[in-house]
Amino acid sequence: MSKSTLVSTSVNGDVVDFACPADETLMNSLRDRVGLTGVKEGCGTGDCGACSVTLDGRLVCSCLVLSVEADGKEVGTVEGLADGDKLHPLQEKFIDHAALQCGICTPGFLVAADALLKKNSNPTEEEIRYALAGNLCRCTGYDKIVRAVQAAAKDIRKAK
Repeated sequence: MSKSTLVSTSVNGDVVDFACPADETLMNSLRDRVGLTGVKEGCGTGDCGACSVTLDGRLVCSCLVLSVEADGKEVGTVEGLADGDKLHPLQEKFIDHAALQCGICTPGFLVAADALLKKNSNPTEEEIRYALAGNLCRCTGYDKIVRAVQAAAKDIRKAK
């Protein structure tokens, strides 16, 4: 049994402290210790993007990051997108454009799209596809997802 390590981090703006084995992934800690089940395990090898989160603003696969690496850093998950009951424009547009089906990949796509739009509020289709290339979907196909991101980007620009 490995020795527990204390991790103190900020998750979606809230300070979170938890103890975990030094070899535990951030994905497992977020799900099992913090209770944020929006982070999904698709592959466990960083190939599908279902576990995407931001770590100090950088998009990462949480299945490839150890929890101890998040100590003192800001973690962003899909749960941090909505403002209470008010959905984020990306979440609204994913619904409007039927850009989700089974839901396993959706949180990762939303986090990746949000990371893109924070850096580039007016991305081209090519830039969207490139930014989402690390996320795999087996159900919907990508056109609806790309259209949803384009529509959300437009709404976000209008709101500013």
